[in-house]
Amino acid sequence: MNKNNNFPQEAWWKEAVVYQIYPRSFQDSDGDGVGDLRGIIDRIDYIRSLGVDVIWLNPIFKSPNDDNGYDVSDYCAIMDEFGTMEDFEELLGRAHESGLKIILDLVINHSSDEHPWFIEARRSRHNKYYDYYHWWPAEKGTPAYRESFFDVDGNAWKYNKATDSYYLHYFSVKQPDLNWENPKLRQEVYKILRFWFDKGVDGFRMDSISYISKDTEFPEIDRSMYPYIFDYCARNPTLHSHLKEMNREVLSKYDIMTVGEGLSVCTGEASKFVEPDRHELQMIYHFGPSEIRNYTGPDAPSTGIDYSLVKFKQMFTEWDHAVGSGWPTVYLGNHDQPRMISRFGSDQHRYHEASAKMLAIFLLTMRGIPFWY
Repeated sequence: MNKNNNFPQEAWWKEAVVYQIYPRSFQDSDGDGVGDLRGIIDRIDYIRSLGVDVIWLNPIFKSPNDDNGYDVSDYCAIMDEFGTMEDFEELLGRAHESGLKIILDLVINHSSDEHPWFIEARRSRHNKYYDYYHWWPAEKGTPAYRESFFDVDGNAWKYNKATDSYYLHYFSVKQPDLNWENPKLRQEVYKILRFWFDKGVDGFRMDSISYISKDTEFPEIDRSMYPYIFDYCARNPTLHSHLKEMNREVLSKYDIMTVGEGLSVCTGEASKFVEPDRHELQMIYHFGPSEIRNYTGPDAPSTGIDYSLVKFKQMFTEWDHAVGSGWPTVYLGNHDQPRMISRFGSDQHRYHEASAKMLAIFLLTMRGIPFWY
């Protein structure tokens, strides 16, 4: 183990190029129509030939796949469709022999409702796992509105008859939010981190990390201040104390790479996650490219200027400054976005190669770590 509290300039991750793999669609080794870990093993030499340094794997943990693996039912087991723990250990070994590192997609804002913790929690308010999740007792009336990304009604509260209470789910109804305000839950998470680091995993991309902290009083939200509710959800006061504790107890004790998915994190908040002297995370994976993707140009001038290109340049400049003395992340596409050539170049045959080269040059010459999907 190598302490990395101060994020030194020579840290290996600062010079890395990250290659993202969505295992389900990458390489099928056994003909069942689903990509798997052995398929990635078969492609290690190819991946190495690309000149990348780190493989980021989208979730491979055991899951009922309500949300493509972002609903975890066992954090220390491999999804059946992808293979076995022995397959993963072989993949990790082969990658390291080839000079590649591997980071995993860690989903710790929520679990699956099929995780043993939640199966127990929903049985009774007296169950020891009840406080591993967020609940609102029905005798207190209807809980203050919280929004859900995936719920059919957009409501993040779901009634549970056995406990006569509502549980919180910012995502699918099958993805109950974990209660990070409970120190016992946090220690369970730290055990999971150590399990994978001790296997030799080189870091984590931490899904929805900006949402892990909640005000357990669940007050009404001032919609004039937070018209988009999730902006409020990413600013609970205990968020950074949780990240500092996680760094102090686990992350700082390993020579690893940490990237937080910065849902609802604005440029003014970014440095709080990544400034080296704060001892939280090393990088924040922001949503600037997706905001440009979604930009429809209502304010575009009528002069024929490609306003989206102007916004594109402004966005990367602002995010480069936003991380302060931290380290930027640079990407144009991922599993949540359209392919970068289709979105930012042209996938027509006559332009495809030129677009690919242009975007590759852009990503590889920016300050920071390029993420390639």
